[in-house]
Amino acid sequence: MTKNLDLNGLRSIVDNYDLFYIDLWGVIHNGLKLNAYAIQTLHQLKNLKKEFVLLTNAPRPNLPVQTFLSNMGMDKLFQKNVFTSGEAALKFLKLNHKKEYFFHVGPPKDNDLFKDFVDNKKDKISEADYLLCTGLFENEDDLIYYKKLFENYLNKKMICTNPDLIVDKGDKRELCAGSVAMVFEKLGGKVIYFGKPYAEVYNLSIENKNKRVLAIGDNLNTDIKGANLLNYDSLLISNGIHKNEINEKGINEISKQYETIVNYIQSDLRW
Repeated sequence: MTKNLDLNGLRSIVDNYDLFYIDLWGVIHNGLKLNAYAIQTLHQLKNLKKEFVLLTNAPRPNLPVQTFLSNMGMDKLFQKNVFTSGEAALKFLKLNHKKEYFFHVGPPKDNDLFKDFVDNKKDKISEADYLLCTGLFENEDDLIYYKKLFENYLNKKMICTNPDLIVDKGDKRELCAGSVAMVFEKLGGKVIYFGKPYAEVYNLSIENKNKRVLAIGDNLNTDIKGANLLNYDSLLISNGIHKNEINEKGINEISKQYETIVNYIQSDLRW
């Protein structure tokens, strides 16, 4: 049974956990501004000397995301807690694919991911050894376009740096890299994912062995499923991407629909 924390806040269960994985987009900010209540919660966790990671499926390294948060007004005190799926992917790429050529599927804003090996980037998909997917091209948000782009190159492996399918930027819903990777997979291509719900991004971000962990996020497919796979407790923020579904059917029905276990639910992250 999912317990609602709207009345008593995170403070009512904080002593049960040593480490908190907290999603950024949908919990700490909405793509446009910080959530003041969530920031207050970070201060409280800091005061209690609780460990937390601001774990995000952003397809860029840590530093650009820290700069993005700084521009929103986030205290530098918390920026060092950021760990991105892009950072995890970058470690893998440098170790395993440093000399191979790639074709980038995504917008120019993600170019920071491969600045150390930008000379390996190919402008033609046919000349690449693998596909590096960080999102959608600017001005190309129709998934049929990507189906046509990929259909003759399914022998090439894809590395996806953001498993998210969608994100809400303010009141606008946008597709993410995971939606593009799903097109490639459905065509028969092989995809290697970096980010939630896959274990590597959790394990690379901080030492987590033998710690009592709570994962907090707004996405059942990534934040909550990742918690379930790693046997962590989970807190779903209901004012995120599943807001309409939860309002219509309730959390118990929706969690079953997504084959997830939700231990706690809260409208917004509040202390």
